[in-house]
Amino acid sequence: MTAPLPPRVAPLALGGALRWLAWPVLGYGLLCLLMALAQRAFIYHPRPAADPGDPLVLRVAGTRVRVAQRPLPGPKALIYFGGNAEDVSLTRDQLASLLPDTALYLLHYRGYGGSEGTPSEAAIRADARALHAHVAARHSAITVAGRSLGTGPAVHLAATGPVGRLVLLVPFDSLLAVARRTMPWLPIDLLLRDRWDAAAEAPQVRAPTTIVAAGRDLVVPPRHAEALHRAFAPGVATLTLVPELDHNTPILDAAAFREALRGPERSPAFP
Repeated sequence: MTAPLPPRVAPLALGGALRWLAWPVLGYGLLCLLMALAQRAFIYHPRPAADPGDPLVLRVAGTRVRVAQRPLPGPKALIYFGGNAEDVSLTRDQLASLLPDTALYLLHYRGYGGSEGTPSEAAIRADARALHAHVAARHSAITVAGRSLGTGPAVHLAATGPVGRLVLLVPFDSLLAVARRTMPWLPIDLLLRDRWDAAAEAPQVRAPTTIVAAGRDLVVPPRHAEALHRAFAPGVATLTLVPELDHNTPILDAAAFREALRGPERSPAFP
């Protein structure tokens, strides 16, 4: 006598479970694809220039890049790189009151403030080097400063060209390290293209460097500034952690920011 066939419930149940499992796998794959294709939209947030003024226009590999400036004769100049959503034409006005005897040059990243093109790490690095060449031909005492995202190109410039001082406000060691913390569920090491690895370039910096970190920084927690500080050669960089500051504290509202930008010379206008 032939034994009855076993019920087909188990294969059907297995097939249903696999179909249910496919949906979250597909969703995760689509999320990774979105990050791979649109990641720069999460990193860069272009802003128009509220006060265009009379910008310096550089041509870099056929692209017109604008620089908010306050030209002045004399040896002292500041090159400034802003955050990912910063309108540096407004920052120029703040720095002008803080540094009355210093020529100012603030880069509008590509896509920002009337600059042509789209922002990327490679493009901003090239634009930073072109701006440094322009400024170095006119001034001999150059300070390079960066805030948040801008600390990446600032470190790159100090690592690859002669500068007098380097100032880093609320910096990170690398964008990859920040992304690993904020998106641990994604394979960031495989997806991220613009890594801004300041810690890798820091050992090449020889200019005296001032780092200011904010104790209440929820965007780039202070441990990233501490990791960057450790990456510099001994004696090159100093780190100040200000407990009451957050990531977006305005420059003129923070004594530590003002002192770092002024350097060893103090201005009576900002005690």
